[in-house]
Amino acid sequence: MGLKNEAKSAFQNTKSFYKEYVSGMTRERIGKEFYNDTDRLKQLYSEAINEDMEQRRSSEIPGHMKFLRLFSSLTQRLNPTRRLLFGLSLISFVAYYLFGFLQITGFVIFYDLLVPFAFGSMLMLLLVELLEKSDVKREIDLAREIQLSLLPNTEHETENLEIVSFANTAKDVGGDYVDIIETDKGTYIVIADVSGKGLSAALYMVRMQALVHLIIEKSNPTPKELFMELNNYVKSDIKDKTFVTACAGFFPKGEDKLIYARAGHNAPIFFSDERDATFDLRSDGFALGMTSSQNMEHHLQEKVFHFKSGDSILFYTDGLTEARNELGEEYGEDRLDAILSVYGSLHAKTIIHKIQSSLENFIGQEKPADDITFTCVHHNE
Repeated sequence: MGLKNEAKSAFQNTKSFYKEYVSGMTRERIGKEFYNDTDRLKQLYSEAINEDMEQRRSSEIPGHMKFLRLFSSLTQRLNPTRRLLFGLSLISFVAYYLFGFLQITGFVIFYDLLVPFAFGSMLMLLLVELLEKSDVKREIDLAREIQLSLLPNTEHETENLEIVSFANTAKDVGGDYVDIIETDKGTYIVIADVSGKGLSAALYMVRMQALVHLIIEKSNPTPKELFMELNNYVKSDIKDKTFVTACAGFFPKGEDKLIYARAGHNAPIFFSDERDATFDLRSDGFALGMTSSQNMEHHLQEKVFHFKSGDSILFYTDGLTEARNELGEEYGEDRLDAILSVYGSLHAKTIIHKIQSSLENFIGQEKPADDITFTCVHHNE
């Protein structure tokens, strides 16, 4: 009968626990996360004293008032029960040292329980908050899966078009939207960027996607007609301050042309195989939700371009060109233009891979501050 070396097992378990506990604790990550947490506290501080700053300068506000407002803003984020427990634990902690300073510990029956109560209460609050955060994280992960399932396939092919897309969210969920919709009359490409980031932008993006599909299935509109109807929906809620920049392209079936409109979005880059050159497809147009539909009708331009065999067009959101490296430099449009100039006549998959590699090499270890989405359409031979 073999005997198990419990000491060795215990050592291995301790070592395993240690590895799990310190996983991810690199100097770069700790520094970056410490910076992010500090930034969050600064934002909370600004929000906390903003009301007083409207009435007088920050330097005129007493230090204790700033502390109280910050403390109030922090505690208001707790529900009433947790706020009560947090307050009692602070009172217990202060009372322990106050009674000791006044030398009246002998008259307080529960004196020895004050610190254990304060520590236990804080620990319980921390665990409950962590559990709640874990539940929220699971819900956001589910929302991310749902959002990703609504995006088109990475690669899509029609009779004469090859379409490849790339999407990366700055947070767990994002506000960038790209879609490929095929109808009997042709193929629609829609790319949009909802103002803001995170869950609120993602929910708005899902709403926009549903509206786009509904409008296209109902009336097969031109890109300008699509944007006009979308603007009516966005402006229908006067309390809604969200706006959306977007591009829409329609490739009629059996024709070598592109019908295109731009609503305040980044101008796509077009590569002409015949001329072996790139062009920005700029056109006038306000972002959706920025102005009335009447004004939109007057300023929104719809243009028609030849889109022949060997041509390519790149649609993208500003997260791509505004991505920064560790020196704070932006990726910029010039790099995109250079890639299209060299590789524009190749397959869309090759162009997307070249852009992705170029972007990854540029930003290095930096995390993108905004959602990054781009789609390439190539006219096959």
